[in-house]
Amino acid sequence: MTITVNKYVIFLLFSVCSVSYAAAQQKVLGLKEAEQIALSNYSSIKAKANQLNASKALVNETKAEKLPDLSLSAQQVYGTVNSQFGPGYGYRGLNVASSGPILASQNWNAAFGSLYLSNVSWDFFAFGRAIERVKVQKQTVSLNESDLVQEQFQHEIRVASTYLNLLAAQQLSKAQEDNLKRAGELQKVVVARVKNGLNAGVDSSQANAEVSNARIALTNAQETEQEQSNQLAQYLGIPPQNFVLDTVFVTKAPANVDPAAQVSFENHPILHYYQNRINVSDEQAKYLSTFSYPTFSFFGVYQGKGSGFANNYGINQTDYSSGYGAGADPTRYNYLFGIGMIWNITTPFRVHYQVKSQKFTSAQYRDEYNLVSQQLSDQQVLSETRIRNALKNYLEVPQEIKAATDAYNQKYALYKNGLANIVDFTQALYVLNRAEVDNYIASNNVWQALLYKAAATGDFGIFINNF
Repeated sequence: MTITVNKYVIFLLFSVCSVSYAAAQQKVLGLKEAEQIALSNYSSIKAKANQLNASKALVNETKAEKLPDLSLSAQQVYGTVNSQFGPGYGYRGLNVASSGPILASQNWNAAFGSLYLSNVSWDFFAFGRAIERVKVQKQTVSLNESDLVQEQFQHEIRVASTYLNLLAAQQLSKAQEDNLKRAGELQKVVVARVKNGLNAGVDSSQANAEVSNARIALTNAQETEQEQSNQLAQYLGIPPQNFVLDTVFVTKAPANVDPAAQVSFENHPILHYYQNRINVSDEQAKYLSTFSYPTFSFFGVYQGKGSGFANNYGINQTDYSSGYGAGADPTRYNYLFGIGMIWNITTPFRVHYQVKSQKFTSAQYRDEYNLVSQQLSDQQVLSETRIRNALKNYLEVPQEIKAATDAYNQKYALYKNGLANIVDFTQALYVLNRAEVDNYIASNNVWQALLYKAAATGDFGIFINNF
């Protein structure tokens, strides 16, 4: 029996040590590492990258459309060649191109025939239409590139903000845990004094209420922490888990609390994206306007034709061969080449309104650009105010935490000695909890304000390179 107990104790100690070691070995997730993981895994960024690759491939396709059309055709058929005078129209190709002598009656003489041809057609001049189309696609590539960059930038901001929010939530959970411990200590003191008749029984009820309130506050804080943890995992593209974060953001302020942005305002990733929307629309309007002009084309045809019907079949209807070789072998050849021009003179009237519509679209994009530009400009001004206010609070909070701690210790000592009532003591408990919360988030708020400035200026470096 003694041996069994010893084995059990050894196993229990080993398990506890293993868990403690594993917890100690859990890796701290730094913000820069989190950003790299997020940029590599987030599906929205992958989608933007694929969209960019697709638009780049279309540039080459658009350039290839300037090449002439070169067609090769061969056909070998078997049938009759009865013909008659009269008009006809090959509606949607549903007609037979039979060519033969005009005979007095129908006959069913049939033989093989063949046709081999090569055709080239090249729209060599269309008033810059092909060039403008390539320009449109190149502008689309620039648009998709800027779309990818602004998505990456915004995701960096989202990840950093969620990282700071999770860190603040973890600190708030810790503050509520400390508050629960103090409430528990208060409960023990109150119960002891009530049992000894030193305090009224209502004090124990109030102490119990404080403990319950502390438990509720801790549960709510832990729920907020879990929400932020799940959000961070989603942005990182990994399964939800418990994160150990870098506490530098709650222990000290940024090295430079008000750095100057190294990115010019017009090069803000979001503004650059909106500007490229305008560029694509303007180029699209230029491309549409080229359809108002005619198209000049070069064309050429070379063909060979064979037939099982002899050259005097019109006189002698027995002069034909139904053999395959007689019709498959070409015996007559023709060529043709020339230059043509085609212009639908009603097209300019339609194109005029298409161009007009596209110009209105450009005007719409300019208005949206101006709106975003104004918003970012206002955010830059606000970010300076947020940094100053956050820094003031950061410098003020040490005095608050010291005063609240002194007041709590004083009230605790007075209450234990029957010189203060429980209302005064619980008030001191509340003040200390509030001060600890302020203390935990004061530094975090300075970083949040700096992140807000990074988002407004378009320079993420002023945040990520500041610690």
